[in-house]
Amino acid sequence: MADRKQFFGDIKPDPELVELLKAAAQTTVTEEDLREQRISFAFGNAPADAKNITKDSVRHTSEHIRLRS
Repeated sequence: MADRKQFFGDIKPDPELVELLKAAAQTTVTEEDLREQRISFAFGNAPADAKNITKDSVRHTSEHIRLRS
C-alpha cells in the first residue's frame, strides 16, 4: 500500500475542530432530532430519478406507516 504524506511526522489536531467536538459531545439529541435524521437518511437513499419522492413525502409516510407482525 502506498504511504500517505499526511501520516508522516507529528500530527496536530485543529484546535477549532477540537472545541467543536467538545461542544457537540455535550449536546443532547432529542427524539425530534433523531426523527429528522431518519427522514433525511431515507430521503437521501431514495433513487435519484424518483421525482415523486420528496422530503415532505418521506416525512408524511413516516408518520403514517403501519408495521405488521
